[in-house]
Amino acid sequence: MTELNTPEAIARSIVQAHASRFGEPGGEVVSYSSDDAIYRGAKQACSALGFIEVDAECLARAWQAQTKRIGAFDPRAWPEHPADFSMRSFPPGDREDAFPSCPEKLGLYAVLPDAQWVGRMARAGVPTVQLRFKSSDADAIAREVNAAVQAVKGTGSLLFINDHWRAAIEARAYGLHLGQEDLDALTPEALKTIRDSGIRLGVSTHGYAEMVRADAVTPSYIAMGAIYPTTLKQMATAPQGVARLAAYARLMRGYPQVGIGGVDAARMPEVLATGVGSVAVVRALVADQNPEAAAVKLMTLVADSVTAR
Repeated sequence: MTELNTPEAIARSIVQAHASRFGEPGGEVVSYSSDDAIYRGAKQACSALGFIEVDAECLARAWQAQTKRIGAFDPRAWPEHPADFSMRSFPPGDREDAFPSCPEKLGLYAVLPDAQWVGRMARAGVPTVQLRFKSSDADAIAREVNAAVQAVKGTGSLLFINDHWRAAIEARAYGLHLGQEDLDALTPEALKTIRDSGIRLGVSTHGYAEMVRADAVTPSYIAMGAIYPTTLKQMATAPQGVARLAAYARLMRGYPQVGIGGVDAARMPEVLATGVGSVAVVRALVADQNPEAAAVKLMTLVADSVTAR
């Protein structure tokens, strides 16, 4: 076997060890930020395995840190230790600045367009619901958020509000969900306001770099996707697939985790097999002719997965 003392040899060894999981789309490295052989080889390999530039960079740095920590380079040891990604101590819930906790397993998570849908799925027994109401009208947003908060009362469903953090706090919603761009756009003062309100916070992520950025604010849960192709929104990254989702879940263990993106009943078992405690769905409910029956079927799949573990 060729000694692993050059970036090229290191890259080949990593690709050989992990191509069966991640595939070999053949991406190219755009730039390097170090001359370290482990770093450069790992970045070549992760690019070859299809990871975008920022994630290949993140992984390369983690592989370099892992090698230093364990004292040897092992091409089979895919990085999954938070410290190697320069994240703070785990479990994250023990941090002083952690957002309030939510259930480790949020179960079926319905993402819904308006308060009427929120109430309908809450009454059907869906344990976690999100209002994703698209509007720039502040009064309409406030009405819809308040209506959604009222709609889940007495049902046991946990309600997260997508994006509209001021309205969510004002209406005393259980939780708030922010996309990566929404999180990045917050001023320190706005983030402090959200944290001080006591609301739970979920954050969307689409790869390693975004998970590291989300971890910096210690949210209540981490959402990871898009797992499969979805027509609901334009995605900046290609579908992640269940192999990556499983790797993400191992790295972020300690957080409640939500898998999202193109999931339906047929795909639900393989998504749950990655270890995530919740799966978010949109079209699998709102596009079904009988959403209540679809919800029952999907909740049964989630329950069966928990029982099987």
